[in-house]
Amino acid sequence: MKSSPADWSIASALQTLEDFGGQFKRNVDMRMRKGDVRSAVLRLLNESPMHGYQIIHEIEARSGGAWKPSPGSVYPTLQLLVDEGLLESKETKGRRTYSLTSTGMEVAAAEAESPAPWETGFDRSTGPRGTLALSGMKLAKAAAEVARVGTPEQMEKATKLIDEAAKKLSAIVTHN
Repeated sequence: MKSSPADWSIASALQTLEDFGGQFKRNVDMRMRKGDVRSAVLRLLNESPMHGYQIIHEIEARSGGAWKPSPGSVYPTLQLLVDEGLLESKETKGRRTYSLTSTGMEVAAAEAESPAPWETGFDRSTGPRGTLALSGMKLAKAAAEVARVGTPEQMEKATKLIDEAAKKLSAIVTHN
């Protein structure tokens, strides 16, 4: 079955919305505290063994998409936890799966006494830029959802709403 130009434009629009959300998300990611990746890894592995990308996706899911740590922050954390004797890893189906050692379970249990980083990471002040970034990310995600599952009428309504919001946002900085 061949794709039509309309299919390409829809795919392009969805990608643009996801890119738009990603631009806002970068402002939020910079606001996570040092040690949040470590805490998140220990908490998730306390539930079940996982490989690195499962951890990344689980953090993203639990944060509502607001926090997706990079492989460059997760994998070194995993290696550090292995070096500390808190994790062990084994190769399963071409993937390195990590699980807690008995010492790691004790550390994870202590970690679980405080709120998870995905629960508190976005309540603390991120400043006006971070707050705006979160709102923009929510808008991009909502627009992408309408584009994926909405009727033509719903998409038209959403388009008008976003266009109106864009005009009002531009007016804030141009008529200041």
